[in-house]
Amino acid sequence: MQEYLDKSFTTEKISSELTNLKSYFFIAWEENNPVGYLKLNSGKSQTELSDDETSLEIERIYVKASHHGKKLGQLLYDKAFEITKELGKKYMWLGVWEENIRAVNIYKKNGFEEFDKHIFKLGNDEQTDLMMKKMVN
Repeated sequence: MQEYLDKSFTTEKISSELTNLKSYFFIAWEENNPVGYLKLNSGKSQTELSDDETSLEIERIYVKASHHGKKLGQLLYDKAFEITKELGKKYMWLGVWEENIRAVNIYKKNGFEEFDKHIFKLGNDEQTDLMMKKMVN
């Protein structure tokens, strides 16, 4: 996990992501404390699919453990769906670790369906992510 964090969240990488006009960031706040985070990708910023004109990727939805069960993840998901519609995309998609049953069930509850799988390397550990998508209309 530390290797992944060290590689994925360097100052340079985050700066590059923040200046990418095809990525969108949202932070949920409770008073002055960030408690949730959403990152969306469109166009060539998407990590897997090359369906740039018709899709939007949810790359990250993170919620602090202290806020699990408080519907914050749902609020961030609703924002992603709203942006997908505003941008005129046909569908949104994401990858989720197959063993994260809680997240998989939330996505299924929100109308996502599995369409593929891919390997996500966490250090030397190869994990299977479910690729899921939801049509907008």
